[in-house]
Amino acid sequence: MVLLLQEIGLLLGDKFKTMIEVKSYVADLVRDMEDDDEKGNTKISKYVIYNQRELVETVDAYVNSKHLSGETDSMGREKPFFNIVTAVLNVWYRATDIDRKNISFRATKPGHIVLAFCASLLLQTWMRKSFFGQFLNNWGRELCKYGSAVSKHVEKDGELISEVIPWNRLICDPVDFNNNAVIEVLWLTEAQLRAKIKNGYNKAMVDSMIDSKEARKTMDGQKKDTKDDYYQVYEVHGELPLSLITKDEDDDEEYTQQMHAISYNAIKNPNKGESEYDNYTLYKGKEEKSPYQIDHLIKEDGRTISIGAVEGSFQAQWMMNHNVKSIKDQLDLASKLIFQTSDGNFVGQNVLSAVETGAILIHGDNQPLTSVANNSHDITSLQAYGQQWKQLVNEIGGVAESMVTQAKSGTAWRQTQAELQEAHSLFELMKENKGLGIEMMMRNFVIPSIKKELDTTEEISEILSEHQIKKIDSMFVPYKAIEEANKIVIDDILNKTPEDIRNGNLFTPEMQEEVIASTGNAVQENLNKLGNQRFIKPSEIKDKTWKEALKDFEWELEVDVTGESKDKQAVLATLSTVLQTIGSNPMLLQDPKAKLIFNKILSETNAISEMEIMDTENEPQPQPQPQPQPAPIT
Repeated sequence: MVLLLQEIGLLLGDKFKTMIEVKSYVADLVRDMEDDDEKGNTKISKYVIYNQRELVETVDAYVNSKHLSGETDSMGREKPFFNIVTAVLNVWYRATDIDRKNISFRATKPGHIVLAFCASLLLQTWMRKSFFGQFLNNWGRELCKYGSAVSKHVEKDGELISEVIPWNRLICDPVDFNNNAVIEVLWLTEAQLRAKIKNGYNKAMVDSMIDSKEARKTMDGQKKDTKDDYYQVYEVHGELPLSLITKDEDDDEEYTQQMHAISYNAIKNPNKGESEYDNYTLYKGKEEKSPYQIDHLIKEDGRTISIGAVEGSFQAQWMMNHNVKSIKDQLDLASKLIFQTSDGNFVGQNVLSAVETGAILIHGDNQPLTSVANNSHDITSLQAYGQQWKQLVNEIGGVAESMVTQAKSGTAWRQTQAELQEAHSLFELMKENKGLGIEMMMRNFVIPSIKKELDTTEEISEILSEHQIKKIDSMFVPYKAIEEANKIVIDDILNKTPEDIRNGNLFTPEMQEEVIASTGNAVQENLNKLGNQRFIKPSEIKDKTWKEALKDFEWELEVDVTGESKDKQAVLATLSTVLQTIGSNPMLLQDPKAKLIFNKILSETNAISEMEIMDTENEPQPQPQPQPQPAPIT
């Protein structure tokens, strides 16, 4: 095919040559990045050489309890894998967990309080529909495993789809992720490949690809399985020359964000002895911005992938396996009954490897038969040495012993609490970085996508907490009561006769207040029947949409991401103490200084938010009932 194109090129001249160069540019870029990813090393500093692909493969091996050097030793004996990295990984995963309920919007201006509340409800609705909670779990696991995670956010059929891209499917620059092209490797079935024709894939190229089937492979070229009905597609995203789309040489120096989907097959050239390629350009086009976002628990300079829970344990895991293998070999040898003799018939025989447990050696007459001292040696020292490496893993990972095992008998409770608090300080920093990553997702992808879908006046329904219900009802009930009271007054005026109007037989202000009060009570009763569910519209004006109500709102609110790491026992102790103090001296809160300290204590415990405290302060206080006085004695 390539030879035929070259012959045609001789007839068409330079124009055809330019077209061939444009078509092969992206394919050559993919092959070069593939080769660098597989073989290239990055020198971070004088003594540090970093291979990103080797790192990813090693992390995957250790998490799955697999040796890098094979499952057996040189004598064919199985090697145990004493996994100590997964425990640390699980602690990181639990300690940095963030759920969708911890994500909300907070107003930065007084006039945006209602909109921020409604935007939070819309966000929760979207997260529930898009299974964003599952995304957060996958994203958190990838972050803990590698220290960094790449998420992809694309709109499909008008809905934003967020997914975590595994590192074993990515080809990227090992030093600078954001300023270089990113390649995602996909293996698609024929049905999936043909379905993408609707999304702009070139039908002729798809048909050509289907003619050449190939089994799925790993990044280093090994077959994943025996299935041959999968097709490898490289999805390339990055700032590339505009000429790749326009085919105009004048656009070579102008770079735009683009997306290309290509594939290729290697063809052996018998004349040159080298491989040439059939390239398939399935899709090419501009895109508004890169769909990828990279986040780190703790950013490491000079590396795309940071140091996660597993990489920090590489050396300790290797030494632990070595120790356990030594212990296993000693115990295996000690379990055999081995004898020795001076009989010359046994010269040259390796009894240590050939004799099984309980075997009896036959020897010559009058030749002594003695037991071989094959008892295990100092296993205790090996165990103590392995324990040192295990402890080192916990120290590197910031994992306290009390986080993975129960406190030893006799350990003071305060000592355990102090140890846990110190250990969690590192994870609070990691969780803060996760929160910053979520904020970036919200501003760059989620909020703009939600606003596109909100070009509607439809009501939304949400399950609210007791505090949220009180907040929304306090804003809705007075407005609704006044609206209903105004309708009653207007209807009354329209139904009045001229004589009633002349006589002043109209609603007085006192009567209007009574109608508003009675209407408000009726509205509140109807809302109470809904339980903790409320239905909210953007406006009473039918043509007012959510999109219009939240216009230019993504940069005027604060994305609030809260954690779950609360010391519940300490919180309950604080609240109990506060309640006892108020119960014994209710007038204490009348002192402004005491009230400030009281509110500060509640805020620091994270048990009650500042908004809840403000709401309780604004509520009317119950008036003390007058006590009946005894009748005077006459």
